Amino acid sequence: MLTQPESQVRPQFRLLTEEQIPRIHQASLEILATVGIRVNHPDGIQVLKDAGCDVKEDNRVLIPAGLVEKSIASAPSGITLYDRNGKPAMRLEGHNSYFGLGTDLLKTYDLETDELRPSRLQDVVNAARVVDACQEVDFVASYALPQDVPTNTMYIESFRALVKNTTKPIFFTAAGRDDLDIIFAMAAAVRGGRAALAEGPFLIHYAETQSPLTHSRSGVEKLFLCADNRLPVNYTQGMLAGASGPITLAGAIAVANAEALSGVVLHQARAAGAPIVSGLTVVPLDMRTAIFSYGAPEYRLTDAAYTDLYHYYGLPQWGTAGCSDSCVLDEQAASEAAITILMSAMSGANLIHDIGYLGQGLIGNPAAIVMCNEVISYVRRLRRGFDIDEDTLPMELIRQIGPGGSYLAEEHTARHHRQEFWRPHAFNRHSPDNWLTRGGKSYGELITQTTRRILATRTPEPLLPAVSQALDEIVSEAERALAQREFAV
Repeated sequence: MLTQPESQVRPQFRLLTEEQIPRIHQASLEILATVGIRVNHPDGIQVLKDAGCDVKEDNRVLIPAGLVEKSIASAPSGITLYDRNGKPAMRLEGHNSYFGLGTDLLKTYDLETDELRPSRLQDVVNAARVVDACQEVDFVASYALPQDVPTNTMYIESFRALVKNTTKPIFFTAAGRDDLDIIFAMAAAVRGGRAALAEGPFLIHYAETQSPLTHSRSGVEKLFLCADNRLPVNYTQGMLAGASGPITLAGAIAVANAEALSGVVLHQARAAGAPIVSGLTVVPLDMRTAIFSYGAPEYRLTDAAYTDLYHYYGLPQWGTAGCSDSCVLDEQAASEAAITILMSAMSGANLIHDIGYLGQGLIGNPAAIVMCNEVISYVRRLRRGFDIDEDTLPMELIRQIGPGGSYLAEEHTARHHRQEFWRPHAFNRHSPDNWLTRGGKSYGELITQTTRRILATRTPEPLLPAVSQALDEIVSEAERALAQREFAV
């Protein structure tokens, strides 16, 4: 259990018991040692072979338990991410929870027309500016996958849009090694060189395995490029329980964890001590509609379970929250966003992405980010709890006021009310009459208005002109170099 000073009251949550955690861990070790993983990259196979793994036919590799334990021990227990200006912004360790966007939404609701249309590069810019204005959103990502730029440079263009429109840390993806290395060059231009970037990274790359128990050529190349540059990577997997993994949650978690741990082994065998965020995703395949259900309660259970596992390992872990299966910003979206944010924060996941996702991770709406910002604020107030000490349990003041008195004008009230009471941004706290006088707007209407105002007025802190020009030159060269190239998968 978490420990805390006796004067503090803090809500706590843990799903797995002390006995259940080692049981799942041992099952994952057995899967790696007897079933193994498939590695579709010769360098990955060689790295594992040199580390003591048994290489079988068809690129299948058996990983001994001792190497898994060694890799867990060598991976950093904490990772610091900085903002664009070099100021520490997030410490990914323990039960510290940070929230931000995800990537690759194919469609976006246009706030001016309410049209659901293919995502554009301007939607990436809009997401960055909204996040820049949202105090509770800790990091940014492209949110949209722009369909109006060439496929081979869409991730490069998205990164440029992000770094020019917010100072917050950037969570990003790439198609392959080529564009990932270009993005690293862009980040180095911002930071002042690759060595300085490694010392103070303001970005973390997201890459995936292929469930079940497979590492793609592209995934390994990106994992190794991050390791070689000592830059943080969020390398995880995505499993559909009942399709790419067992339908039972315990079985799916064990297989998914084996897959995730094999990524840690690959990464640490390549560069021991390099920074990695790990974890797993086990999502139920809805057997009626065949969707990947972001809002399913089973998803929250598997998220909580693996968070307990990775606290046991002492490794930074990722998570998902603030997302919904609803295809519009409605009551379902709000309900699922609130539940998932609360569960992820209470579980103590570190790098929690995908806030504002709609339509099973296919649709974006900038107002959903603003909604999640308020929910995160609410949840952080819950997690903060309250203190019990001489000042917060004011017995002398209680005696002075006595029965029938009022605390409203007391100095103790004035001193504590701002810290003790949470204040909403858009949640209604007006009486029905006042609410009608103020226009009688729904919460959705209010946050949409707020989002439009942000986009109309928000001016991000600019890059230095020389840095902005350097980024533009890198992108122009990339457009020429990658125009005809195909990325390996």
